[in-house]
Amino acid sequence: MTPPLTLSPEVADAVAKGRPLVALESTIITHGMPWPQNLETAQKVEATVREAGAVPATIAVLEGRLHVGLDPERLEALAQARDVAKLSRADLAVCLATGGTGATTVAATMIAAHLAGISVFATGGIGGVHKGAETSFDISADLQELAATPVTVVAAGAKAILDLPKTLEVLETLGVPVIAVGQDALPAFWSRSSGLRAPLRMDTAAEIAAAHVMRGTLGLPGGQLVANPIPEADEIPAEDLAPVIAQAQAEADAQGIAAKDVTPFLLQRIFELTDGRSLDANIALVLNNARLASAIAAHIAAPA
Repeated sequence: MTPPLTLSPEVADAVAKGRPLVALESTIITHGMPWPQNLETAQKVEATVREAGAVPATIAVLEGRLHVGLDPERLEALAQARDVAKLSRADLAVCLATGGTGATTVAATMIAAHLAGISVFATGGIGGVHKGAETSFDISADLQELAATPVTVVAAGAKAILDLPKTLEVLETLGVPVIAVGQDALPAFWSRSSGLRAPLRMDTAAEIAAAHVMRGTLGLPGGQLVANPIPEADEIPAEDLAPVIAQAQAEADAQGIAAKDVTPFLLQRIFELTDGRSLDANIALVLNNARLASAIAAHIAAPA
């Protein structure tokens, strides 16, 4: 039995011709940003990938089919859809088997990208270990997916709402390479530095692509996390964000927000508490990641 996979004509053509492709998630559209900024951002990200010489492949589950690449009509419909499931490894198969519709998280997007033969994925930030995980055990499946699925993920680090030291420790335990781009400090999503030292540093897309290829040559499972700092002009310093994140987390705790609802709630409250500044930064970092991911994909597709 073959997976219910539908490649858009553009993606299918790129796969057949060995052109560079960049996978893009869909939860940033359905759960990460409000309308109409979600659609505008998705369109800008796809345009950025094309301008950088690669083919974008936005991924989502629509009526029981795993779509890799969305045409403009489907992209707009998804951006306006309500009550869309948020899919990770645990519920991806159930959604497909029952004919459902859902947006893919980092983990589910990695799975779909690998099925479609796509090696590079650009996103905003990965999930990780939530604050208080020592009692809640709230740890994103994204971390385990990075250890299992051979896709290079370009992100601005883990989301700053998380417990970043614990996230880094879990990634180390799972054997996931965490590569900061052009600096020694680990980025923290809206901020260029988390105050933590990154385990690895690389300065060029060519080096990162070579590391991806070498992992395959060695038969190592899993992918790489490429932590690409937000452009300096667009960042919100970590010290400015700390009290805002603390307030949003306290409100989530007081309201009993848990599991998959935590991240969307915190992102929305931070957007409100920063008067929209966090959304502007989020858009800037996603576009920055799309550019780097496209360059990495080009080097993988045409190695020196």
